[in-house]
Order: sequence, then C-alpha cells, then structure tokens
Amino acid sequence: MSDARDIRDLLAIMAALRDPASGCPWDVVQDFASIAPYTIEEAYEVADAIDRGDMADLRDELGDLLLQVVFHAQMAQEGGAFEFGDVVAAICDKMVRRHPHVFAARGRASAAGGRMPGAAADEARRSNADAQLQHWEELKRAERAARGDSDVSALAGIARGLPEWQRAVKLQHRAAKVGFDWPDPAPVLEKLHEEIEEVRAEFAAVAANPGDPAARDRLEDEIGDILFVCANLARHAKVDFGAALRRANHKFERRFRAMEALAEADGGLAGQSLEAQDRYWVRAKQAERGEA
Repeated sequence: MSDARDIRDLLAIMAALRDPASGCPWDVVQDFASIAPYTIEEAYEVADAIDRGDMADLRDELGDLLLQVVFHAQMAQEGGAFEFGDVVAAICDKMVRRHPHVFAARGRASAAGGRMPGAAADEARRSNADAQLQHWEELKRAERAARGDSDVSALAGIARGLPEWQRAVKLQHRAAKVGFDWPDPAPVLEKLHEEIEEVRAEFAAVAANPGDPAARDRLEDEIGDILFVCANLARHAKVDFGAALRRANHKFERRFRAMEALAEADGGLAGQSLEAQDRYWVRAKQAERGEA
C-alpha cells in the first residue's frame, strides 16, 4: 500500500464532492435513482474481474463498488435518513444475528455487544452449507414478520430490482423448497422442447398477423417461458446461469473478433453476405480448436 488511507478518507471525499457550494456539479445533482444503475454496473464489473482472475482489477472494481455504497450513504445522510455508520452497524448486526451457529459459541456479549438472538448454540449449529442456507432463509422470514410484513408466501422477500434471470432462479429455488419442482433435469429438457414449439407457433401467428399487438404479446410471453425454463435447467444442472451466459458472451466476442481479423484482408465483414461471414465464423471456431 502506497498511502495509509481508510474509510474516513473516502467519506470525506464523497462529502466534498456533494458539497452544494464547492462540489462536483455532476455529483451534486445525482439522487438514489440516478445512481442505482451505476451500483448495479459496478457489481457486474466486480464479477467480470473475478471471471478473468485479475486481482489488480478486482481491487479497483471493489473500490468502485464501495464508492457506490458511500455515495448512497452520503445522500441518505443529507436527507436525514441514516449515515454510513448506520449502514455498517446494520450489516454487522445482521451477520451476527443470522449466524448464531458461529457467534453463539463465542459468547453473545463479546460477539455483538449483547445483541445476540436468544437461540442456544446447540440449536443454532448446522451440519452443512445447505442446512445453513435453509436456516438463513428461516431467519429472514422471522425478520420480515418482526417488521410487520404480512406476506407469508414462499416467494416473499425476493427483490424486484434483481436482474430478471437472477430473480427467475430465486423464484424457482423458493418454489422447490415446498416441493414444487421437477425431480431431475430430464423433464426440464422436455419442457424446453415444448416451449420451443410454442414459440414456433407464435412466430407463425405474428407472420400471419403482423399488425396484431396481441400476437406480439403472446410471442413475448412464449420467449419469456423459454428463458425461464433455461434458468430452471441451469439450476437443476447446478450451473450458475449468469456465469454460463457470461461464458457464452465471452465466447461469442472472442470468435467474432477472430472473424474480423480473418476478414480484414478481404476488406472486412461489412458488406459481405451472411454465407461469406459464416465461413469466417467456421474458420474462427476451427482455429480456436486447433483444427486445420
């Protein structure tokens, strides 16, 4: 580390940026809604650095993500809602409260200043990660009930601000906890084939009635069903849907860039027929696989 800096420095920098008289004009006019997309973007950039195994970039991206937390906390402080210290206290309390199997054994008072829940250590311990995840969900439900949340559905508490693919997986996971689930991947694959046929039918309906908004809505519904089933298939295969999609994106980008390089001697891809472009695609795939 070149400079001995800590969170107080970052808080002071953020306060200066938001100063109405001398701060940055862009930072001053932001609000929670305008900053939220950047917060989501920074989280994805953290995931990207992890995928690439770039620790230097991960350090920087984690800093960018931390800045988002500080930005939101500063705006909340200006509005008299809460401060950064309240954010830290809340997450510390939550982590201790939701991990009694860890902190009960250390003593309630010493672990969290007397804020430990009343569950005994023997009752709190869990034998494995899956059991602990179940206990975590139980604690979250209890917390929602304590706040007066009357939603008792198995699907309660799943944030609507999540990327929809992630929300789909969470919805499926919650439904599976009460037994509403396929027993294995085979029927999920059958369902995928069924949904594909339904999409074919809706494409035909749109072609026959191109100006019919109801036909377009049905097509959108059926494509959504395919995506939902794909998320379910990934869950059953114990494959992270987001990671799988990132791999597919990386693969496409890598091969498309190789296509562009191959086509450069022929004047580039633009203006060439799809058949000609597809030949570059095949060559790019062959080169990637080490084929002649």
